[in-house]
Amino acid sequence: MSFDLQPLMISGKEVLPLIEGGKGVAVSTGQSSGAWAAAGGVGTFSAVNADEVDENGAIIRTVYHGRSRKERFEELVAQGISGGIKQARIAHEVSNGQGRLHMNVLWEMGGAERVLEGVMEGAKGMVHGITCGAGMPFKLAALAAKHNVHYYPIISSGRAFRALWLRSYRKLPELLGGVVYEDPWLAGGHNGLSNSESPDVPEDPYPRVAALRKTMNEFGLNHVPIVMAGGVWFLREWSNWLNNPEIGPITFQFGTRPLLTQESPISNRWKQRLLTLKEGDISLNRFSPTGFYSSAVYNSFLHELYERSDRELAFVDHPAGDHSELFTFGVRNKEVYLTKDDLKRANDFIDEGFSKALPTPDSTLIFVAPEKAKEIRQDQLDCMGCLSMCKFSNWAANEAGTTGHKADPRSFCIQKTLQDIGHGDNPDHNLMFAGHAAYRFGSDPFYANGNIPTVKQLVDRICTGD
Repeated sequence: MSFDLQPLMISGKEVLPLIEGGKGVAVSTGQSSGAWAAAGGVGTFSAVNADEVDENGAIIRTVYHGRSRKERFEELVAQGISGGIKQARIAHEVSNGQGRLHMNVLWEMGGAERVLEGVMEGAKGMVHGITCGAGMPFKLAALAAKHNVHYYPIISSGRAFRALWLRSYRKLPELLGGVVYEDPWLAGGHNGLSNSESPDVPEDPYPRVAALRKTMNEFGLNHVPIVMAGGVWFLREWSNWLNNPEIGPITFQFGTRPLLTQESPISNRWKQRLLTLKEGDISLNRFSPTGFYSSAVYNSFLHELYERSDRELAFVDHPAGDHSELFTFGVRNKEVYLTKDDLKRANDFIDEGFSKALPTPDSTLIFVAPEKAKEIRQDQLDCMGCLSMCKFSNWAANEAGTTGHKADPRSFCIQKTLQDIGHGDNPDHNLMFAGHAAYRFGSDPFYANGNIPTVKQLVDRICTGD
């Protein structure tokens, strides 16, 4: 290695301080994570609706038979456990005993604790660590300790880690393998922006990570590595983070770059699209039914959601102030009141073909074409509880089976679109998660002439500083 990259103790073994970021729903698989571990780093397979495969390696797509959401939810959890075990076994075989293997779980996914337990039981000794984010996983330490594996909470601020430590993790410090700082402005997928942070005003990650280290040191965690996740491309650009007492032990997570490898399971169309991205093509948006911000490629899928939000009008149930104009919608001709200007806009939307008005939980209407209204309704009816709470379908994993709020048609079925893009559907028509550095595929000479490396070639390249 020409770059000064020293091995680090991670999950009980000295390995390269390079971690493959876990990407849910059929993207971070046993094949890709096993290859990363075999190259000497830390591979991460996703246990978020992981694919089950048959004895020939062919994917077994889930077909839901339950008539109710709760029945389909049970099918989802059972499939998630089965698929997670299968991917863990594949990763274990491919890694050939090299590196380390981690499992990534979205804390806010439906049945997260049950899936974690089921996969750990069914893949004993094959998983060395659990990474978990999207929420506040207070129970993560106890779950990991039960199976004697290390745990890695994903946070976006020192404040979030302090809360986790004081409430839970201080009781089980010996298995805290590391703390993943996932930059909310740079990372792909769901991001942990707080209400006090602006999506339009990104902050430098260095002082935020230095503050996290200071917090960790207060708790005697000077030896515990921080994992920098989001925006990492060339390691030479992060050389001032190495051997730096303000940062302490540091390792780097790569979520986006492993997408473009031969072992990556994503479709060739998706891989080719990555090679054409330009700076600014990644959108930090808030359409996700999780309620979190998320980073994805701006494509026709996101364009439709932005246009949908542009056709949103506030209403009241009774005449009040400027809301004096009667407007009726729906099969029952529900009566609401709009302002004069908004009534004109509503009629214009209808004339343009967006003739279906759908109510939101915030006393607004959005206007969509009839076929889109039908699709939204069907997707809501088909809900299988993939999230612990879903804005789009109003499902919640509680006794009532509901959030108590109306389903929100401004969002979308995230399970459907991620399953579709993950299994070969047109990436332009689906949610295409990507980190904000993804545009660098097009300018990095490593990918010139459409070169798609193996995972081993990518890891070797990263070790040079490039």
